[in-house]
Amino acid sequence: MFSGLIEAVGEIAEIKPMPAGLRIRVSADLATQLAPGESIAVNGVCLTVVLVDGQEFHADVSPETSRVTTFGRLTRGRLVNLERPLRMDARLGGHFVLGHVDGLGVLADIRQEAEFSWLTVAYPAELGRYLVRKGSVAVDGISLTVAGVDERHFDVQIVPYTWTHTNLRALAARDPINIECDIIGKYVVRSLDVTGAPPAVQTG
Repeated sequence: MFSGLIEAVGEIAEIKPMPAGLRIRVSADLATQLAPGESIAVNGVCLTVVLVDGQEFHADVSPETSRVTTFGRLTRGRLVNLERPLRMDARLGGHFVLGHVDGLGVLADIRQEAEFSWLTVAYPAELGRYLVRKGSVAVDGISLTVAGVDERHFDVQIVPYTWTHTNLRALAARDPINIECDIIGKYVVRSLDVTGAPPAVQTG
């Protein structure tokens, strides 16, 4: 489990096709703090470190993960967000992020407002039931707050620190991004689906 607070930005040094899936090699200072067998979130995708070599680590990507995330489209030199698993004795910033991507979004627009940045993300229609205004969402592994949402897009505002300390600064309109919806919201929706109970309506 992760928090969506990015620790470091790495760079894709190599993408190697394997008999089943891919093996990626990521260059990052954080690699020196990793060990084989540990989990690490790469652009919001939970992967297992299989090899550490100096300031680089290797991780395998399964065919299914490659299909449902941006990993099938990654290129050498691409910047990726990195986060180690959440420690049970640590403060929780962000929100609970599992590293299990729900769908691929597309960065539809980037615009500036003073020193802040606005991103508009186009998302798959089936994720709409899990996205609410002022709720949490992970975009390429970054814990963000939904500032506005309609049937096919949601907006998030990025503070300068997040902009300069994540891969967002390297993205451009029409780039694909990984989306993970808030796990709490997904459980609520699933519970309502199973029980058939309508959501409560607050009045007054």
